[in-house]
Amino acid sequence: MRLRVAGVIVLLYAQPLTRVVQLTVDDVLHDGEAMLLRLGEPASPVPAPVAALLLAYIANRGNMNTATNQASRWLFPGRRAGQPARPDHLSALLGEIGIPVAAARSAAIRQQLLELPAPVVADALGYHDKTTSRLLRETGGTWSRYAAGNHTRSPPGWAPRGTHGS
Repeated sequence: MRLRVAGVIVLLYAQPLTRVVQLTVDDVLHDGEAMLLRLGEPASPVPAPVAALLLAYIANRGNMNTATNQASRWLFPGRRAGQPARPDHLSALLGEIGIPVAAARSAAIRQQLLELPAPVVADALGYHDKTTSRLLRETGGTWSRYAAGNHTRSPPGWAPRGTHGS
């Protein structure tokens, strides 16, 4: 189950394993109905099937048997007490079950950028906006003219066409 959860985080949220292993159970926000994963601001929603998998995994995390690891907050506790799992070890295990982490992560972020503006992806997934902008250019995405910011208010003096008696 550990590999399934790690793989889903890489595939859905385009996260590097160095970041995945740094997640704690406190980064999984669950209010009984919705679940969010704190990767950036705002936290990212977790689809229902993944939420169920994540909850089941948290309830039965591995490497919790040693006396010093029983209170570990790491989502992926390592074999050494108080330490998270090693990203290189997790990468090798994921590779063995058919998830090439680097290629999967790259494909996931590029797909996100084709569906959402680069600044939105950067904020939600904790990426730097220059990284997502560069990847967007490389993918040939259509969000190159998106202006980040609050679009709910009109600029001062602006009025929609046809509202001045025309």
